[in-house]
Amino acid sequence: MQSRSGRTHSMKKYRAFLKWAGGKYSLVDEIRRHLPSGQCLIEPFVGAGSVFLNTDFEEYVLADINSDLINLYNLVKQDVDSFIADARQLFTPEHNCAEAYYRLRDEFNQTVDPYRRAVIFLYMNRHGFNGLCRYNLKGGFNVPFGSYKKPYFPEQELRFFAHKAQRATFVCESYAQTLARVDKHCVVYCDPPYAPLSTTANFTTYHSNGFSLDDQATLAELADQIAAHQRVPVLISNHDTPLTRRLYQGAQLNVVQVKRTISRNGGSRNKVGELLALFTSGGRKAG
Repeated sequence: MQSRSGRTHSMKKYRAFLKWAGGKYSLVDEIRRHLPSGQCLIEPFVGAGSVFLNTDFEEYVLADINSDLINLYNLVKQDVDSFIADARQLFTPEHNCAEAYYRLRDEFNQTVDPYRRAVIFLYMNRHGFNGLCRYNLKGGFNVPFGSYKKPYFPEQELRFFAHKAQRATFVCESYAQTLARVDKHCVVYCDPPYAPLSTTANFTTYHSNGFSLDDQATLAELADQIAAHQRVPVLISNHDTPLTRRLYQGAQLNVVQVKRTISRNGGSRNKVGELLALFTSGGRKAG
């Protein structure tokens, strides 16, 4: 089979249908530039899927530890028309108020029905504060109401996602489980939760996503092993810090400057270095 590249022939960029903290839409061009060719792209941290939506591989294995996210993607893939019709009913003026939002959030936290959870998940993503996805220690979704004038209903984005998803397999599992799926036809792109910008960063907030400094180190070790022993390239994106440079010392390092809010109050937007670390082993290289 012919390998496909991370690059697409068209310059058009496709947006994800979800708002997502740390989403890679703005970095897609840089990521594509450094992503080697292959038959199957594996993403252990798919998030909103911007890299998936803007690359051209024959197959995709897209994973995330968030079961609500993977459930949503599988349902959109199976029957996008029904999903759009049902989800649109919640994007009305009467549902765009705090009372309706918290009522639906309570329903989401109480129901085990996969389809209803998916419909409300999209509603909360577009009506909740900053499009955050956050759960309390009991597993309850706890993002507050966002107070937006008219939340956007992403119909075209849903349709494009569903079309592209016919090439994809969505799985809910840990990054280590996903990386165990790798074979010689694969290319891997990892977008883990960001490492802290400094040792004084808010570790309480940082650890709430369940991805520890040990996980950052383990991921780097696995990437190095996969590249060395299986000759499969692995691209990882993260903050450019002394820690990540040390973790990724065996990789080709490229730095991109991106605008990001780094203060708690959102008042200061500074350019922050984004590190694109490509692990290879004498085989395929980007370029």
